[in-house]
Amino acid sequence: MAGPRLIPCVLALATLTLGACSSSLPSPTGGEPKVSGIAGGNGGGAPVSGGTETSSPSPSALTAEEYKSALESRHKAMAGAIDALAGARSVKALDDRVGRAEEALSGAADALAAVAPPDAVRAQHDAYVTSLRDFASGLGSTAGKVGARNLCTSSAVLIDLDDKLAALDKAGEALQSAGGFPADVVDVKAGKKQTRRLGNGSFIRRSTFNGRSSLEIDNGGSRDAVVTVVKGGSKAFSVYVRKNSKFKVKGVRDGTYKVYFTHGVDWDGKSKSFTRECSFEKFEKSVKFKTTFTATQIRWHDWRITLHAISGGNARTAPVDPDDFPS
Repeated sequence: MAGPRLIPCVLALATLTLGACSSSLPSPTGGEPKVSGIAGGNGGGAPVSGGTETSSPSPSALTAEEYKSALESRHKAMAGAIDALAGARSVKALDDRVGRAEEALSGAADALAAVAPPDAVRAQHDAYVTSLRDFASGLGSTAGKVGARNLCTSSAVLIDLDDKLAALDKAGEALQSAGGFPADVVDVKAGKKQTRRLGNGSFIRRSTFNGRSSLEIDNGGSRDAVVTVVKGGSKAFSVYVRKNSKFKVKGVRDGTYKVYFTHGVDWDGKSKSFTRECSFEKFEKSVKFKTTFTATQIRWHDWRITLHAISGGNARTAPVDPDDFPS
């Protein structure tokens, strides 16, 4: 497939068709085996010397205060890691915080599994440790989805972990109710999975449109997109273009602009980002709009960009670090 094509024109549409250029044990020695025991016993003597098997004694159950202290030593780190994950405001921060939460909960599960709780809360303790392990395991799987940009926001991660998050919350509440122990590490809630969309041509940010030029956007891809146009260091405008749709921005003012675009599913208006299946790109070439006045004519440039690869195109796109995408 050929690369995109860029053609300026006068009093006509100049097309910038932009798209992504695509054994057995030895016998004991050293004497006769001996058996020792207590006279009158039931034959429960010690094992034969030279081939003894021993087991470590079970740890003594902790007192309620000792057990509470053991939970408290892990509570802050776990609760903090979950809250930090929920508060991530960028893809890069989300990626890091999912990993940190997995580490915190997995470490806590291992430490608490070695603890002998008071007998009265043994069942609740075991359920709590199991839930910690399950949640940590889920975080491990989710980390891969964040890295692949299948999940792009903290809300999407919490929704993906909804069942495990709810189970951990329930197990923590049961342990706390049984003896007032600090096991309530979940204070965030997962929402419902959604597929929110704006109307085609909805402006997320707009400037004054009093120029003569226009920018037509053709999104022939399988996901909705937001196109952000930057002049200098400032955003000129951002517009939502639905999949398999077009939109023309009229009245673009003169200047040289960089064009960024993000594709995805489920637009979160609060975070101004797609929550799932997101990608971030920019066109390598800038787009220049210029109006020329003569004694008899006024000339200006109109441009058309495509957000998908097409035959005969002449412009390349490049991936953008999500943290560098103009917000």
